[in-house]
Order: sequence, then C-alpha cells, then structure tokens
Amino acid sequence: MRKDLKHIVHHTQLLIKSGDKKKLRIYLDSLNISIIEDLIDELPDYAPLIIDTMSANRAINVFRILDVPTQERVIKKLPKLKVSEIMRGLPPDDQTAFLGELKDEELSLQLLSLLSPEDKKEVSTLLAYPEDSVGRLMTPDYLAINKNFTVQETLDTIRLRGKNSETIDVIYVLDDHGVLLDDLRIRDLLLVDPHTPIADLMDDRLISLNAEDPQEEAIKVFKMNNRVALPVIAPDKTLLGIVTIDDVLWLADEEYSEDMQRFGASGTLDEPYLDVPLYKLVWKRAGWLIVLFIGELLTASVMQYYEDQLAKVIVLAMFLPLMISSGGNSGSQASTLIIQAMAVGDVRLSHWWRVFRREIISGLSLGIILGVIGFIRIYVWHFIFPHLYGDHWIMVASTVSLSLVGIVLWGSLIGSMLPFILRRLGADPATSSAPFVATIVDVTGLIIYLTIASIIFGSVLN
Repeated sequence: MRKDLKHIVHHTQLLIKSGDKKKLRIYLDSLNISIIEDLIDELPDYAPLIIDTMSANRAINVFRILDVPTQERVIKKLPKLKVSEIMRGLPPDDQTAFLGELKDEELSLQLLSLLSPEDKKEVSTLLAYPEDSVGRLMTPDYLAINKNFTVQETLDTIRLRGKNSETIDVIYVLDDHGVLLDDLRIRDLLLVDPHTPIADLMDDRLISLNAEDPQEEAIKVFKMNNRVALPVIAPDKTLLGIVTIDDVLWLADEEYSEDMQRFGASGTLDEPYLDVPLYKLVWKRAGWLIVLFIGELLTASVMQYYEDQLAKVIVLAMFLPLMISSGGNSGSQASTLIIQAMAVGDVRLSHWWRVFRREIISGLSLGIILGVIGFIRIYVWHFIFPHLYGDHWIMVASTVSLSLVGIVLWGSLIGSMLPFILRRLGADPATSSAPFVATIVDVTGLIIYLTIASIIFGSVLN
C-alpha cells in the first residue's frame, strides 16, 4: 500500500470510529474520487458508509467508477434516499451499464422504478439493444443543432443546454428530419465570426458508429481517430446518441482482462478475483483443465503405440520433454502474436494466407535454428560422455535435429491458424489460448518425433 494511501485509510478509520459524520464528510469530500475508490478497496466493509456520508454529487461520481460487484454490494446497504439520489444522478449510459450487469433481477426492477419517467424510458430503450452492442454504450445526452443555424445561434444553444450534455466538445449537425450530416468541434465555432452559417463550416468528413455494431468496433474506431466522442446512428442515418472516450476506455480494459483470462485457459470472471466465490472460481478453471487433461491423455496413447520402439532405443525417451516443450512454445508464441494482432485490427480473416506463408518461413527458420543447436549439443556431449548415446549417436542427433524442425514448424502453423479457424466459426480467437495450443502440439509433436525416429532407426528397431 502507498504511504499516502495508508495514512488516508488510517485517518478515515479514526473518523469512522469517532462517529463524527460531519468531519468524515468534509474529509471525504476533500479527497480525489480515485482516492475514494482506493479507500473503498481497502475498507470494503465501510463502503456503504463512505458513499452514504459523501455529498450527493461526490457519491454519484465515486459510484460511477466502482466495479459492478462493488456497486451492487453498496447499493443494497444504502438508505433508500441515497439510492434514489445516486440512480437519478447517474447519466443514462451509466444507468444502463449498471442495470444491465446486475444479476439480481428483482433489485434491477426496484432500481429502475426509482428513475424519472423520462430516464426510465431512455434506459429501457438502451437496454433493448444487444448486450455487447454499441447501443448499450451510448448516451442520449448530446448537443445537436439544425444545419440552418449560425455560429451565434449554436453558441446560444450551448449556453442553454450544454450543462445537461455529456460533452460540449463536439456539436452535431442535423437536417430537418434528424438525419446526422456532420459534427463540429467547439474550437471550430470559437475561432470564426459569430454570423458564419454552420453550413460553411461543414466538411463532410463524418465518422460514426452504428447502434447494432459490436462494442469492439467502437474500440477500433476510437483508436484510429482522434475523437473524444463519436455519434451513433440508426440504419436511416438519424442520430440516436453518442459514445464518449471514457466509456470506451472502460470497455477496452474489460476486454483486455477477459482476453488475459482466456489466454490462461480459464473462464472469464465477471467480478474481481477476491470477490469471486471459491466454488465459482474452481468451476471456471475446472472446465478447461478437464479439456486439456483429456487432450494430454492422448500423449500417453501415442507413447503406448510407440512403446516397443522406445524400449529398443531408450535414449530417445530422454528428448521427449524437449520435443513437447519446443512444439508447445512455438505454437503458443504464434497464437499469442496472431490473437493480439486480431484484437488491434492489424490482422483480419482475409489475411490468413499471408500469415500462413509467413509462418512457414518463420517456423522453418526457428526449427532449423533449434535443430542445429540440438545437433551440436548431442555432438559435444558424445565426446564428453562417449557412452551416453552409444554407437548410434549420429542417428540420435539426426532424429532430434530433424524432429525439432518439423515440430517447431508444425507448432507455428497450428498456433497461427487456429485463431483464424475459431474466428471463422464465430468463436472468440482468444479461446485458442497458449495451454490449448500447447496440448494440441504436444500430441502431434510426439507423433512427428517418433515417426522420424522410426524412419531413421528403421534397421535398429526391426
């Protein structure tokens, strides 16, 4: 814990124990909201008291940045008046995000009933969009003007309605039917004559999102464009709402966390690790472990099939771990690179053939490098320990060397192509995690190794 945070936690505990809510409120209202979030993480049992003690506006801003499990835990223990203040004070997109994530349907309905009729209608409209769509991210609180306005009329509109808008950095230009024509940045309005017609400022370089688009699309569009907000339109081009950069950053963080959990071959956690019940944590991990365990059982089957060959040339068994790890490592490397490239939009489905060709060259090169190192190692060890590999040391070295070339090449191809296959089937490429790829390559790598051994040691094994 940071020294300053440790001091804040200690001072807060003293104020709570003193029972002086007035002093506690003054102190909490003086802290940055990010510090309050850290404080709640350190004092989870006092989270409802901390939120309840703060002024309404501060409590709303802190509540917005808490994770959903903490929000749910806090909201259940707050007085009804404070709950109402928070729910009514949250922007529509935050209301939607919170209510949409709640597992307790009864609580969700109770909280929805606390909203004003207008807010309830807006939230119900947003909740009607698919869970992972851009429509769930947008807010209807934006500033829009008619194309026939002047700059002065636009500035007057900003003064009149800007306080209730999510952002005034961008103003949206509509026609008489609500169709989005363009967007203007506030600086475009402040640097020209007030009598300038809005039509003279429009450049028709509009970038927008569709309400039905997947949320990952919003991340890509924001990444490629220097915008603090983007408009969301319906199929008929009418403006429905806007998505702001802060919501996209939260979404990107969630996507990253989910991908990291999939890379480790476990189910995604819907709440912080320490808040997940132990039985659920075991269940999330057990599924993938069972699948991987069954896959690895095939390794035993392969070794059983080649049992007689291994018994005759027992030295080959010494290199089984080397083959398994080399293939798994090359496959894991390739899958991680491709999944990451897909996630940021550098690689698309149509690029599969280009990736395949590149991985043939890189996999073959890496295999040759490891194969040469393996051959040199056996050659050197043979002269240091003459009896280690016996009279057939050159055959052992050749088997290991050629097997490494084939296994590393195969691992690279499997690791790079599996994400494409999963994407084509509509699954998440992150599912082709390192352990999953490694399991596939373990089994097939053993077949490659023992097949090459059977060919090279043919006369010895017969």
